[in-house]
Amino acid sequence: MTDLATSLQPGLLADVHATGALSWADVHVAQKVSFLYSETDQRVQLALALAVRALRAGSTCVELSAVGRDRLEADEEIVGVPDELWPDPVQWRAAIETSPLVGVGASGGGERPLRLVGDLLYLERYWQEESIVATQLNARRDRVPEPIPLEGLRAARAELLTDDDTDQAVAAIVPALAGVTVVAGGPGTGKTHTLARLLGVLHRTLPKPPLVALAAPTGKAAVRMQEALSEALSDPRSPLPADLADALGGLEASTIHRLLGWVPQARSRFSHHAANPLPHDVVVVDEASMVNVTLMARLLDALRPQARLVLVGDPDQLAPVEAGAVLADIVAAPAPASTPLAETLAALDLPASGPVVRLRHNYRSVPGITRLAEAVLAGDADAVLDLAGGATDGVRFAPTASQTDLADRVVRTGRELVAAAREGRVGAALAALDEHRLLCAHRRGPYGVALWSRQVEEWLVAAMDDFDPTPAWYAGRPVLVTQNSPDLGVYNGDTGVVVNLGGVLQACFARGNRVHQVSPFLLEGVQTIHAMTVHKAQGSQFDRVTVVLPAPDSPLLTQELLYTAITRAKQEVTLIGSPESLALAVRQRARRASGLRERL
Repeated sequence: MTDLATSLQPGLLADVHATGALSWADVHVAQKVSFLYSETDQRVQLALALAVRALRAGSTCVELSAVGRDRLEADEEIVGVPDELWPDPVQWRAAIETSPLVGVGASGGGERPLRLVGDLLYLERYWQEESIVATQLNARRDRVPEPIPLEGLRAARAELLTDDDTDQAVAAIVPALAGVTVVAGGPGTGKTHTLARLLGVLHRTLPKPPLVALAAPTGKAAVRMQEALSEALSDPRSPLPADLADALGGLEASTIHRLLGWVPQARSRFSHHAANPLPHDVVVVDEASMVNVTLMARLLDALRPQARLVLVGDPDQLAPVEAGAVLADIVAAPAPASTPLAETLAALDLPASGPVVRLRHNYRSVPGITRLAEAVLAGDADAVLDLAGGATDGVRFAPTASQTDLADRVVRTGRELVAAAREGRVGAALAALDEHRLLCAHRRGPYGVALWSRQVEEWLVAAMDDFDPTPAWYAGRPVLVTQNSPDLGVYNGDTGVVVNLGGVLQACFARGNRVHQVSPFLLEGVQTIHAMTVHKAQGSQFDRVTVVLPAPDSPLLTQELLYTAITRAKQEVTLIGSPESLALAVRQRARRASGLRERL
């Protein structure tokens, strides 16, 4: 096999690759496809390589006018490409438009590998997937379900909803009136409580009880969705009527892949699609911010035309690892006018709303954390610095060099966890595990998980004479599952602790009000979790969180990352880093190129 290093000819593509902006994979695809279509212009090859690279960065396309202006990232670092390397914009665009690789405009067939629409250059597959999402969402938004008698809605509201939170009441009513609903809100805003009520409203108002599917993008999220819904159904403070609790309690959440009938041999193929749609009347997707454009296209394509879709999630959190930020695009799109929806809500003495309903009141975190999160989302760096540097309840800010408090906290919770695990006190061990979590932006380097995990382990060894982390398995080992094992009931992202139960080690994982146990010797893809990335922590909450902010030159330092990290904490968040890093994170939005929001 010819080495790419020797096959890459001198020229534009090689020069840009040498800066680190393009990987070998980007270059290889560009060369292969260009050869198949007899394209020799390296300006076009560069555009193709950038389109491939964009997918790795989470974008569905390349915004040509932004090339050279946007920061380029490679392996968690910012790379620079000299301005003189970039082709002349006018000539570059002309070369792209006339290339045999490129189809121009939104219409036409998809026989070419690239598609140029306005200023956006797509790989054809991702143009088609974005088109499916836009077409389906627009059609479902405009397709008004069969009218529900106002008397039925009034009765359901009186029975199931209170006036304590108007946003929750609106969110529970809108799915009965719209084909697509988004329930958007941060942690602690009552999304699952609202979900239980909206399903109750549908049961009470539709002509027959609907067939409901609960789904999430990951196995971990699906498990937590089902646990949270069970807790909401039985909440003694606001219980649902027994018949509804029984009807909804039998629902089982699954991954979207499992719902669609994933064919393992081909990730993009599912047994349910337009020609074989899902039978469900209502499909609810939790943690929808984590759904990429490819998976959303497959889901929308598999829904019956009359099915209702409810997307639940936080659009301000980190976007999916793969390409697209569908939920954020939907929420950011201009809200379509819906006179019938507004009139019905007014008749119910509820404020007007479109299909996107925001839950704003936080019931879980202390007020200081809520105010800090709001200031971050507002992009107000001065307010964030004031809140972090002042005596704000639940918020602490420490310079990079200040580690004493962190070491004390880690050792204190570590002692509690190890003692509980050795004594077989599962509940206490799991409580200690979630009492405090150290979060990092990076996986490697001076601000990464690997280094900080080693540091924490050193602190624990120094503080506890009988603590030995060298065995593969020991009582008190905190673990993070890194791959799905459905047969064992554990999923990528699950966290647990190894506990000594009657002389037998068991890996224990919290499942709502119960504990799931599995022999640790059966687990694969597990790592010790003294620290974790903010991405891995998404969807979880802890009593206290310490966030290690990277240096100002980190490409991961964004508003979305800071907001996601802060909102993992219920009682206290400590930020370790420089004021410069904190201010930059507030001001810097993660940028994903997409044409979806303009098409909605």
